[in-house]
Amino acid sequence: MKISQIYEFLDNLSPFELQESWDNSGLLLGDFNQEVKRVMLSIDVDEALIDTMQEGTLLITHHPLIFGGLKQLEFNKYPANLIQKMIRKNISNIAMHTNFDQTHLNEYVATEILGYEIAQKDGFVAYLDVDENFDSFAKKVALAFGLPHAKCVKSSQRVKRVALTTGSGCSLLKSIDADCFLTGDVKYHDAMEAMSINLSLIDIGHFESERFFAQILHEHLKILGLEAIISSSKNPFTYI
Repeated sequence: MKISQIYEFLDNLSPFELQESWDNSGLLLGDFNQEVKRVMLSIDVDEALIDTMQEGTLLITHHPLIFGGLKQLEFNKYPANLIQKMIRKNISNIAMHTNFDQTHLNEYVATEILGYEIAQKDGFVAYLDVDENFDSFAKKVALAFGLPHAKCVKSSQRVKRVALTTGSGCSLLKSIDADCFLTGDVKYHDAMEAMSINLSLIDIGHFESERFFAQILHEHLKILGLEAIISSSKNPFTYI
């Protein structure tokens, strides 16, 4: 099957036009006319993953390997070191990032991982009606995402309405209309801002909240009849 045919299927599933202006989803490496027999699915691309892949594989990732404009390719530096290895093995790459967040990832995490129905959707934010004790809810969230602890900003004893944005969503803080916001990459100043507006926060991790990308997409790709393999993606962080 040609990459163009797979791309068209993915575009119908999660339109690339939905991506944010700063994003770089789409075909990042390869040729639309190339024929592929194998597809690998992963949240990211790293050297160990490339080493395990067969030549001529199409790699579909959540995070784009190429984000900003590249003015030079120094093969001893990231990401050029990975791009060089991929070209040598004729590995193509399609990224599905902020478009997939809006169409699939937030909904899957809310319903399948956390087990709540979505009460409202607003772009990158899914709202859930919870009405639970904050401490109990925070422990439940940590368990669902496999976190060693719940890193929180606790602004109230009870949570009634929860907002969810997988990945890194603290840029949306001012627009959140909920008692508690679940997102990743929470920084110190994000926490201070949340406290000032009486908004509780639970850091669900960037990798931990998006690592379901491959298994979601794998279910949809089955109808194409291609050999699609889910990679064993690794969190770059280690908890000690």
